[in-house]
Amino acid sequence: MTKPIVRKLRCAIYTRKSSEEGLEQEFNSLHAQREACEAYIASQRSEGWVLVRDQYDDGGISGGTLERPGLKRLLEDIEDGLVDVVVVYKIDRLSRSLADFAKLVEVFDRNGVTFVSVTQSFNTTTSMGRLTLNILLSFAQFEREVTAERIRDKVAASRRKGMWMGGVPPYGYRVENRKLLVDEERAEHVRWIFSRFLEIGSCTVLAREVAKRGIRTPRGNPIDKKYLYRMLNNRAYIGEAVHKGDGYPGEHDALINREMWDRVHAILQESPRKRAARTRANTPALLKGLLFGPDGAAFSPTHTRKGGRLYRYYVSQTVLKHGAGSCPIGRVPAGEIETAVIDQLRTVFRQPEIVAGTWKAARAHNDGIAETDAQAALQQLDPLWDELFPAEQARIVALLVERVDVDTDGLNLRLRVDGLTALAQEMMADLGTVA
Repeated sequence: MTKPIVRKLRCAIYTRKSSEEGLEQEFNSLHAQREACEAYIASQRSEGWVLVRDQYDDGGISGGTLERPGLKRLLEDIEDGLVDVVVVYKIDRLSRSLADFAKLVEVFDRNGVTFVSVTQSFNTTTSMGRLTLNILLSFAQFEREVTAERIRDKVAASRRKGMWMGGVPPYGYRVENRKLLVDEERAEHVRWIFSRFLEIGSCTVLAREVAKRGIRTPRGNPIDKKYLYRMLNNRAYIGEAVHKGDGYPGEHDALINREMWDRVHAILQESPRKRAARTRANTPALLKGLLFGPDGAAFSPTHTRKGGRLYRYYVSQTVLKHGAGSCPIGRVPAGEIETAVIDQLRTVFRQPEIVAGTWKAARAHNDGIAETDAQAALQQLDPLWDELFPAEQARIVALLVERVDVDTDGLNLRLRVDGLTALAQEMMADLGTVA
C-alpha cells in the first residue's frame, strides 16, 4: 500500500527581543527562541514541515511597532510565496499591538500562510484559533500599556523630586552620573545672554552679538533667534525640574537668579513691536540734531498726549523763538518724517553706485573685502530694521545721516560716506567676512 504524498510546508522562524541587553552574549534570548522553534518544527517533520534557511531576527526592537528590519524581510518573502508557516516562540514576539497583529494576519491569510506559536498552541485557520489569538493579543497589549504607564509614572515621580531624567542637557550644563552639573565656561555665556537681553530687549540683535562673540551650540551650530528664545524660557536655569509644564525644585544648581528671570520674562511677555512702541518715547528721537528747516534752523523733538495716545513732532527753533508763522514749516509729524528718511536710506542700500563707493572706501581698511560682501552687508539691514530697538535705530541713523533738510517741496538727505563704510564693516563682521 503506497503512502500518501505529504506536501512540504516551508517554515520561517521569527524571533524578537525588546531590549539590547544581553545580545552580545554567545547564547542569548534570540538563540533560545530559535532553538525552541527548531525543535517544534522537527517534531512536525511527519507533517511535511521543513525549516527555511533564512533567519528573521529583530534584537533590541519593541513589539509596539511594525518598523522592524527582520519582520519586513519576512513579510516580503511571504508576499513572494517563499513561506508557508510562520513559527514564533510566543505570540507577543510577533506583535504586542492588536491593531498591528490584525494587519499581519491579513497578510498571512492573503498568502495562505499559517501562524503558529510554540508555547501557545492554536491554528489561525480556525475560528476558535482566531478567538484564542485575539484573547492572547488583548492581554499582550494590556501588559504593554501597563508597562508604559508605569514608566511614565516613574518619570513623573523622579521629576517631582528634581532628578534629571535624560535627554540633551541645557546649554551651560553637562551630565555626570545621571546628574546635571554646571559647565562653568558655557554657564558664563548663559549669564551674559540673560543680562545682555535685559539691556537690548531683542533676540534678533542678541543673535548677531552672540555670533560675533563666536558662541555656538554644543554641537558647533550657530545660535539663532529661536535657540535664544528657548534658552530664555528654559526654567532649568533657575534650578527647576519641569514635567508637563509644572516646575519642581531641581537637584542641579541654578545659573540665573529669580529676579533676573522675572525681569527677562516681563520683557518677553510683550511682542517686539509693542516693546519698541513702549520705549520709543523714552528714546532719543531718530532725527534729533539732524533735521533742519528751509531757513536753516534746527528742528527739535517734542510730544504731547491726547486721550491716552502719544503724538510726536519735530518743531522748528524759529517757531519756538518767534512764534507761529515765522517759518514756512513750523512743525512736522515725527512718524511721517522718520518713515520718509528710513525709506530713502533703504533705497540707498540698494543703489549700485552706493555699494561700489562703500566697497572702495572699505577696501582702504581691508583689501580682502569683495564688492559682493559690501552689497550683502548693506542689504541685510533692510529686513532687519523693523526688529531693531529705537535706540539701535537712532544710533544707525546718526552714523549714516549728516543732515536732513526739509522744505515745502520735500526733503533732502545728506549721507556720511565714512558712516556708511563703518556700518558696512560692522555688518560684514557679523556676516563673518571681516576678521
